[in-house]
Amino acid sequence: MMPKMGFVRTVSIETPSLTNNTADAQRLEKCLIDELKTDHIRIPLSVIKKLPSNLRSWNFRAKTVLFKDRYSWILVDLLNPVSNSPVLGMAIDIGTTRVVLSLINLETGQEIGQTSFDNPQSDIGPDVLARIHYSRQDGGLEELNHLVIAGVNKNISDICKGYGYKKEDILLITGAGNTIMTHLFLGIEPNQIIKEPYIPCVNIPDTQFAENIGLEINKNGRAFLFPNIGSYFGGDLISGILYSNLDQKEAPCIMVDVGTNAEIVVGSRDWLMACAGAAGPALEGGISKMGMTAKPGVIDKVWIDSKTNHLKIHTIEEKSPIGICGSGMIDLAASLFLSKRIDIRGKFSEETCKEQLLEKDGIKHFILVSKDDSGIGDPICLSQIDLNLLTSSKAAMYTILEVIVKNTAGLEFEDLKKFYVAGTFGSFINPVSAISIGMLPDIPIETFEVLGNSSLGGAQVLLKNPDAFERIIKIRQSITYIELNVNQEFMNMFSGAKFYPHTDTSRFPSLNSV
Repeated sequence: MMPKMGFVRTVSIETPSLTNNTADAQRLEKCLIDELKTDHIRIPLSVIKKLPSNLRSWNFRAKTVLFKDRYSWILVDLLNPVSNSPVLGMAIDIGTTRVVLSLINLETGQEIGQTSFDNPQSDIGPDVLARIHYSRQDGGLEELNHLVIAGVNKNISDICKGYGYKKEDILLITGAGNTIMTHLFLGIEPNQIIKEPYIPCVNIPDTQFAENIGLEINKNGRAFLFPNIGSYFGGDLISGILYSNLDQKEAPCIMVDVGTNAEIVVGSRDWLMACAGAAGPALEGGISKMGMTAKPGVIDKVWIDSKTNHLKIHTIEEKSPIGICGSGMIDLAASLFLSKRIDIRGKFSEETCKEQLLEKDGIKHFILVSKDDSGIGDPICLSQIDLNLLTSSKAAMYTILEVIVKNTAGLEFEDLKKFYVAGTFGSFINPVSAISIGMLPDIPIETFEVLGNSSLGGAQVLLKNPDAFERIIKIRQSITYIELNVNQEFMNMFSGAKFYPHTDTSRFPSLNSV
């Protein structure tokens, strides 16, 4: 819901007279200080230059577009109070794989539309590590920066044209990404992030002139990128905390974002703890031969036909199957386990799989989709190697959750009021399947809530509510980041979680009848 007082406000400035000869800029300044109940506001020279004629032609009323930085309010622009020109903002999720943009009407808080594009930096390196190495070459950083900024500018122009607006109508941009993507977006050297002691160049980029970043919007436009905590906890996670309201919950809740890493935050309005660990390799494209990012034709759901015991599939946009994404792999593993096609060790059962199991180069493969039904001319298979990767990933995920919830926060899983699952992965995951393989704890299904793109969601929240700015800074200051050192205790817990669902089956009572 849009707050009563957003970033766009129409104000009346006191009219000058012979007995009140305060300068126009200071008159405007006092008006805004009173309006915002603040001590200071910055007014740019670009606004001051035409201020006398504008105030008088507008009868000392004006539509103000405001924003913030760490130190004060900022007057971004001053507009005709009766103008019909829209005042727009753009929220951006700066993803490693995909960039998503959301066009927002700043006066109403309503989303006008969304667009997205594959991050063109992927052509240079599929992951952030490869991009950091490339950035060290002559001109490498500039090229990486240009690719993502050019992609954003093109999509800003396209979405504005598509809805009948001009890119100059955009006055505010908010963006969230992981620490490395934030550095590359700003053209900042990221080299030290991957070198011990793993130090980013900047944790709080602060509000910038959009044109200084290369963003082609209104010449007075400002851009704010969410701050990060450190090398492995970026602005996208802080944005997710804001979007989920985790920082305002009375009872402890948890948020999990699974990508190449699993990033986890647990806490409430009184405290927040966070950690990150490698739990996602088998769930992302490029690691498993079978795993791929979500797109048309990719298998996103797998289930057991209750009548035939056969496995059924669903593909995105119901196209011919071309592969399987992370959520589909979790469904598949759950279906294989529940139908006894794999045993508690995650090994294929020849007796149950029968003709669906074949051996290539000494490695067993389960045929999920036959060659005739496939959209790629070859069968879609899950190898034992793929399954082993998934088994390790699910074990790591559960162990990380256990470490931060039980060992660090001193809670039981049952104490969690809400279990938020974020990110693209979280948009599709079936919690029942994740519980069935021992990836997520066996707690009531209603505890789980899928957030979708929480990185974009938090950036949208900031455009709609000025109060969110203080929350962002407070969230960053209040998080305790926990390093998950690979110690013997962790490894012992991890080993126990590499069984389906776990060596300690009492942790998963809902599966006892399986």
